[in-house]
Amino acid sequence: MNTELIIDAVQTVIAATLFFVWVVRYNNIVNEFKNDYNYPDWLRDLTGILKLSFAAMLLSADTEMNSLGLLGITVLMFFAIMTHIRVKSRPKKALPSIALFSLCVFLLLV
Repeated sequence: MNTELIIDAVQTVIAATLFFVWVVRYNNIVNEFKNDYNYPDWLRDLTGILKLSFAAMLLSADTEMNSLGLLGITVLMFFAIMTHIRVKSRPKKALPSIALFSLCVFLLLV
């Protein structure tokens, strides 16, 4: 199978996942940031803007833009994992952050 096709597919899955979580399930994000993580609204909004911007970069035809998007998502997912550790989330709740972090690192290394 073509490596470029796999990379494109994984980037599309990452972007679609972030869009789904931050747009479709936004009410859950609001509750988590407020009730579970005790983070301020401005941090939630900034995180969402960055994640959606980086996700859009993954859909670009420019490889440098893709790399910047992957790097940005990797950093944000690292901090998401640290947040789950800080609040002692169940492993099942931290799994999406770990999976996205791992996929981004994999794509950055390929």
